[in-house]
Amino acid sequence: MDNNVQRDIQIQSYKHDESLHRIWEKATVIEESEDHIVVVNKRTKVIESNGRFWHTREPSVTWFYKDKWYNIIGIIKQDGIHFYCNIASPYLIDDEALKYIDYDLDIKVIDDFSYNVLDRNEYNKHKTRMAYSSKLKNILETELENLKLMIENREEPFNHDLIKSYYNKYLEDINHE
Repeated sequence: MDNNVQRDIQIQSYKHDESLHRIWEKATVIEESEDHIVVVNKRTKVIESNGRFWHTREPSVTWFYKDKWYNIIGIIKQDGIHFYCNIASPYLIDDEALKYIDYDLDIKVIDDFSYNVLDRNEYNKHKTRMAYSSKLKNILETELENLKLMIENREEPFNHDLIKSYYNKYLEDINHE
């Protein structure tokens, strides 16, 4: 590898009560900076907390941030690029995996950049059951609004060409191994 950035990692998602939510067995790091990491996956095995598993259907490019309370997935579908945004804690990486806490609220963005907020009921249930602090709830709601503005303003990474270029770089790199 030219830049020593590309390597495979596991991704682990948790809930606020520290219970394991989901594991992505393999993602390939395509870029890493001081404030974010970008990974690509294709046909990755995903293991749910109950042991059931499935494989991702479409390739995706995902941004995780060290200081922002969300992650953003660009999904390459037959009909164009879609995005899925998780309201989530900033990530951390250890010897085992990239890890973050999923806070249920999601935004689904389709090819024309129209979007819907998902899982509000699940969020409301968990914020009560897991006793989210007022400070945490404010952070999560603020970041949800920030994401909406990013989508509306087409801020990075909400750019179809950017998603394609990262995916093409991934394909080039795996073809040269």
